[in-house]
Amino acid sequence: MKVLEVKGLSKNFGGLTAVRGLDFEVQQGEILGLVGPNGAGKTTVFNLITGVYAPNKGKILFGDLDIAGWEPHKIVARRIARAFQLTTLYTNCSALENVIIGHHLRMKSGLWSILGRTQSFLREEENARQDSFRLLQFVGLAGQEEIRAKNLPHGHQQRLKIAIAISCDPRLLLLDEPVSGMNPEETQEMMELIGKIRAGGITIVMIEHDMKAVMGLCDRIVVINYGEKLAEGTPEQIRENPEVIEAYLGREDDFT
Repeated sequence: MKVLEVKGLSKNFGGLTAVRGLDFEVQQGEILGLVGPNGAGKTTVFNLITGVYAPNKGKILFGDLDIAGWEPHKIVARRIARAFQLTTLYTNCSALENVIIGHHLRMKSGLWSILGRTQSFLREEENARQDSFRLLQFVGLAGQEEIRAKNLPHGHQQRLKIAIAISCDPRLLLLDEPVSGMNPEETQEMMELIGKIRAGGITIVMIEHDMKAVMGLCDRIVVINYGEKLAEGTPEQIRENPEVIEAYLGREDDFT
């Protein structure tokens, strides 16, 4: 079953076309890799899916809804979440506080309940706190709940960003270079975590330059170049595609 379908998606910035007529689907329960050289348009695609940008043309179908051009908070409410590559943490807050803040995006209490600290709000806040402890344990940060985000090592900050994203209870999780800057051991641990997230029923789309991670994790891969789809297929099909190898400057070792 399709979770997401991108149809004829295009985005222009002045005279620059960042994405042109892009089509792809994401099936429920899979990990889809979105890869391509620097400047290929990958991050623009994520920004279009999550409402940072509105497309000039095309549809973004999430279930039976076209969410193209929706505001980001409405897209999150529909259970699409994103873990950014760039810093999105409240660096002076603890790891636990960061995840609790993520929960607030889906809390039901209204402004007056929050200001008045009603019983319903207090119950909801305590549930969010307990779930945040559980999520930090799930991502491998048990025992580090009270450490400020800025004092966590890079790999643990990446885990924290993922905990914040899944605190929104997503059906679809977008990961933006989750193993960027990691050593081989950290990369392997992150790959195992991503596998656990998928096993928990969350569908994943990931942008990643580490092709060994992509090949090891993804069920299917969409390759884009200059904003257009260059190839789509299984890791084995992509590894053997001559156009893909050429787009990566002939570095066949990137795919092994």
